[in-house]
Amino acid sequence: MEPRPPAWPLLCLLLLCPPSCPGVGAQKDPDFKLQQPQGQVVVIKGEILTLNCTVSALHPIGPVKWLKGWGSSNQTIYDQKGSSPRVMRAINGSDTDFTIHIRDVRLEDAGTYYCVKFRKGIFGDVVFKNGGGTEVLVHARPSELAVSGPSRRAEPGQSVSFTCSARGFFPRDIQVQWLKNNVPVQAVLPHITSELSHSSYNMSSTAQVTLTKDDVRSQLTCQVQHSTLAAPLRRTYALGQALRVPPSVSVVAAPPGAVEVNKTVTFSCRVQGFYPGAVSITWLENGTGLNAGSTTQPAETPQGLFELNSTVTVQAVEEKSGSSFTCRVVHEDQEPVSSTGTMQVAVPTPEIIDSSSIGDSKSLIYVAVGVVCTVLALLVIAVLYLIRTKQSKGKSSPSARLHEPEKSSGATTTQESDPNNLTYADLNFAKEKKKSIRRIVELSQQSEYACIQGSNSSSSQPATSSDNLTYADLDMVHLSKAPRRPAPRPEESSSEYASVQIQRQ
Repeated sequence: MEPRPPAWPLLCLLLLCPPSCPGVGAQKDPDFKLQQPQGQVVVIKGEILTLNCTVSALHPIGPVKWLKGWGSSNQTIYDQKGSSPRVMRAINGSDTDFTIHIRDVRLEDAGTYYCVKFRKGIFGDVVFKNGGGTEVLVHARPSELAVSGPSRRAEPGQSVSFTCSARGFFPRDIQVQWLKNNVPVQAVLPHITSELSHSSYNMSSTAQVTLTKDDVRSQLTCQVQHSTLAAPLRRTYALGQALRVPPSVSVVAAPPGAVEVNKTVTFSCRVQGFYPGAVSITWLENGTGLNAGSTTQPAETPQGLFELNSTVTVQAVEEKSGSSFTCRVVHEDQEPVSSTGTMQVAVPTPEIIDSSSIGDSKSLIYVAVGVVCTVLALLVIAVLYLIRTKQSKGKSSPSARLHEPEKSSGATTTQESDPNNLTYADLNFAKEKKKSIRRIVELSQQSEYACIQGSNSSSSQPATSSDNLTYADLDMVHLSKAPRRPAPRPEESSSEYASVQIQRQ
C-alpha cells in the first residue's frame, strides 16, 4: 500500500488562508449562501449590539460561529455549543438565522466581527463560508456634568472661577459652552485627557465670572455637545451659592434731636441689602454690650437680598447725654459692620429774654441803681453831719448830767442810781390824772435802766406857766457808778434838753 500524504498542510491552508481565499469548500456546494449585510455599526456604550447573519441551508454539515477578528488572534464570540453570557441569538433554534445580540456593550467590544460557516472535516471543523465582516464602533456618552464653584463666597466685584467636567466619553471630539442667564460667557478651550489608548476621554473646562450684587438669582450653565448625544447636556450652578453681599447698617433715633429728661428714646438699626440672610446683631452703649434690643426676622426683597430691623429703647437721663449707642452686625463670619447713634438730652435752661428788650431793662436798672446810690449817699452825709453836730455840741457842754425839775414844779420825781451799772433812764408820763407818782426801777444782768413814770394829779402844781403842757428837761441822759451828788439846776444858756409834751385830760 502506498502511504497516505500527511493532512497537516491542508489544515494549515484552511486556518491561515483569509476568508477571501478562493476555492475553500466552494466546489462542494455552489448553491450555499451566507449573508452578513452590515458593513459598519456604531453602538453606544451600555446599549445592545445586534449583528445580522443568515444562511441558505444547513448543508454541508457543520456549525455557524461568530468570530471577532481573523487569523490566529481571532476570538469566538458565539458558538452553538456555548458563548458569553452577554451574547444571545435573536431567534433561538433557527437553522438559517444566526443573528446575535450583545448586551451591555463595552468600549473593548469595538472591532470587526465575522459570521462563519464550518463543515465537518477529517481532522475537525473546517471553514466552509464566511461573511465579509461587520466593523463595530463603540461610542461613549459623556457622564453627567459636574459644575463646581469657589470654596468660599466672594463679594460683588470679585472674579470667580467655575469648573465644568465630564468623563468617559468616546470619541474625543466634544464641544463646551458657558452661559450666564442664557447669555454666552467667554471661556478657555476644554482640557481633554485619556488614561489609556482606545479608552474613553475626560474633559475639564473653566470659566471666569465677575460677580455683582444682582447675581443672587443668576444662573451659570455649562452646556456640552457630543456625537453620542441627541441633545446637549446641561448643568446649572446658582451664582448665589458663591456670592456674599455685605449689609449696609444705619442707626436713627426717635424722636430725633435732643429730648427732655426722663423721656424715652428708641434707637432703630436698619440692616439692608445683605445675602445670605443669616446675621448676628449686638447693641453697645459706649462700647459696652447691652442685654436688650428686639430684632425682626430677615425679610427677602424682590432682588433676593435680605433686610431686617433691630430696636433698643433707652430712658433719657442727664447722665446719658452724649452717650453713643452702636449697632454691630456680623455677617458670614466677616468683620463686623457698625453704625452709631448719639443720645442728646435737653437740660432745662432759664427763659431767654428778647434781646431788643435787654437794652431798655438795663437802662432802667442803671437809673434805679443810680437813684438808690444817690439817696444812700445823701443819707450817709446827713447822718455824718448830725453825728458831727452832736459831737461838737457835746464838747461845748461843761458836763453830762441829768437835770430834774424842781419840786415846786408840781411833779414829784425821784432818781435812784443802781450800784450794778444803771446805764439808761426812761422818763414816761402817764395820761391818767388820779394816779400818784410812782417809781419803777427794772434791773437786769446785761442791761440796767431806770424808768421814772409820773402823772399830773389834781393836787400837784403846774411846772410851768403853761396850762396845756407838762414837760421834763433831759440833758445828756447818763447814769454812772459815780457817787450820788445833788443834781444841779439846768443852765438855760448852755443846757440842751428834750421836750415831751403830754395833753392834759
